[in-house]
Amino acid sequence: MSDGPQLLGKTCMITGASNGIGKAAAHELAKEGAELLLVCRDAQRAQATVEEIKQRSGNPKVEYLLADLSSQADTRRMANEFLASGKPLHILLNNAGAVVQFRSETVDGIETTFALNHLAYFLLTNLLLDRLRESSPARIVNVSSDAHKRAFHGINFDDIEGKKSYGTLKAYGQSKLANILFTKELASRLEGSGVTVNCLHPGFVASRFGHNNGRFMQGVMSFIQVFGRTNEKGSESSVYLCASPEVEHMNGEYIYDCKVTQPTEHALDREAAKRLWQLSAEMTGLADSQPGS
Repeated sequence: MSDGPQLLGKTCMITGASNGIGKAAAHELAKEGAELLLVCRDAQRAQATVEEIKQRSGNPKVEYLLADLSSQADTRRMANEFLASGKPLHILLNNAGAVVQFRSETVDGIETTFALNHLAYFLLTNLLLDRLRESSPARIVNVSSDAHKRAFHGINFDDIEGKKSYGTLKAYGQSKLANILFTKELASRLEGSGVTVNCLHPGFVASRFGHNNGRFMQGVMSFIQVFGRTNEKGSESSVYLCASPEVEHMNGEYIYDCKVTQPTEHALDREAAKRLWQLSAEMTGLADSQPGS
């Protein structure tokens, strides 16, 4: 990326960091000198990831935070624990996500794909936003996907949780569209605050993503294992948005292979973005005012 570390003195939180592109991004950001906070569900895997990153990067400032981001209570607990530490936060990489073949609900009674892939981004970001502002210049990076193109008719506000009709790829595509709409709306609200937010498509990556979802998704993932890119390649745009000086003032963009690209027209629908924000605020118990309030 450059001749020297870009992130010395910076604190970076990464969700879904114990495998896949999140882990690959963590390795690279550690090399850039960042103090890393890895948000993981499993303590054993988290500890192993921390030790591996420390050893490979030579960066001792790596630790983990345990949280199940599909649970709003657990997300709030983890965020409050971090805030109580008094640490600054310069970079938030929202990376955790899942493909869910059969419709299920979280402990909060919300459809799992929408809860984990979108509402977790929305809730965690808003809980940490005051700290990001205090630490500015700061960056928020949301991992979306070109799968948002499968939301052929945009966000289905009449059945956003798939109670009437659920399809694996339809639900996943809608959640990835929600990531972009969230990014666009948040960017407009953050203008001039010293905090930027952008999102990205990592490409089709050969990882463990969706590995435990039955034969259909195993078949899809087997195909991607053969033809997909590596986790390291898939993480490049995440690392670019987190660390590159080139994007210091970039705000509200959708990136693929470290270049600005255009999402679908549904992802540019400002009214849908505002409506999604309001609904997300209601579903997470956050007041719909300026972010971070």
